[in-house]
Amino acid sequence: MPRPLIGIVSNSHMINDTYAVQAVGDMNIEAVAEVCDALPVLVPALPKAAGIEDLVDSFDGFIFPGGRPNVHPAEYGEEPTPAHGDFDTNRDAVALPLIRACVDVGLPVLGICRGFQEMNVAFGGSLYPEIRDLPGRDNHRMPPDGTIEEKFAMRHEISLTPGGVFSRIFGSDTVMTNSLHGQGIKVAGKRVVIEGHAPDGTPEAIHIAGATGFALGVQWHPEYRAGEDMVSRPLFAAFGAAAAAWSQGRRQPAREIA
Repeated sequence: MPRPLIGIVSNSHMINDTYAVQAVGDMNIEAVAEVCDALPVLVPALPKAAGIEDLVDSFDGFIFPGGRPNVHPAEYGEEPTPAHGDFDTNRDAVALPLIRACVDVGLPVLGICRGFQEMNVAFGGSLYPEIRDLPGRDNHRMPPDGTIEEKFAMRHEISLTPGGVFSRIFGSDTVMTNSLHGQGIKVAGKRVVIEGHAPDGTPEAIHIAGATGFALGVQWHPEYRAGEDMVSRPLFAAFGAAAAAWSQGRRQPAREIA
């Protein structure tokens, strides 16, 4: 039986500051191939490359991974400032409507870091440009120096809603995660349910209310050592199971995700 086909939405990148490419991190590819037991395919964040309907009809699930550019604040009714950083409006034009279209039909989606923020904006939510500038909040950005292991090290605990989707997936109401983000949820979207918080109150895990399929997002980066980490592995495994069910024509109700 063919493995499920999972699209990983890419990021714009420049090679030698001259050659434009679309890129997806190896960590995301490996997590899909090895933990989801699915076939990873790069989805270019270029609106002219493929229509939303074509994408929905072609894949069994989508991952919206992290990326350095941020969602343009015009997407949630605010003016850009230097604190908002760089933008990739092409990715906005693909990711935001694709998330809504997938949720509409029950196609599995997993948002990671920027993808988590995209899920919130897609349903009418807004973002803070810089979490560390808020009173009482911690610095959630990655350390500027050090090895990959040091950058992706466990940074803080996350408290989950008891009995919620994430609590059932992880088998616990608390988990330890890395932290590599600058922005974060300001106002949750209309259907966005926050199920996890960092110790400083920053939202870290969400699901989309009323979704008929897997529609979860996390602010951290579970793709790092996904096959080994006790939090990452069950998350990708649950997403992979949902994609396999879709591939076989069996929509998996949200209540059956865990």
